[in-house]
Amino acid sequence: KLDKTEEMHIQALQGFEEALRPKHTLTLTTVNNLAVLYADQGKLGEAERMYMRALQGYKEALGPNHTLTLNTVNNLGLLYANQGKRSEAEKMYMWALQGRKEVLGLKHTLTLNIINNL
Repeated sequence: KLDKTEEMHIQALQGFEEALRPKHTLTLTTVNNLAVLYADQGKLGEAERMYMRALQGYKEALGPNHTLTLNTVNNLGLLYANQGKRSEAEKMYMWALQGRKEVLGLKHTLTLNIINNL
């Protein structure tokens, strides 16, 4: 049985997909949020699948260095790190670090958070 939070996220996702299309940024943000929920619930395969969907959509819609893209890249890195997949985590963190350095600069707190994750 789905818990109430998961059910609400899925309903929101279905609504955004119908109203705005699957690749709209609000839909993708809901996909990313559902991935966070799945990760918190220990549903790691589902979390990864949703993060990858959000990442692909953000890259296509906004580019590889947009804040929303990089947030999802970082989230995917955290998921991999928590699974002990160091190589995959490092790849995601390096992507996020490079993008955040270019967009926000080295001293921004979001950039520093990535350095901390590494």
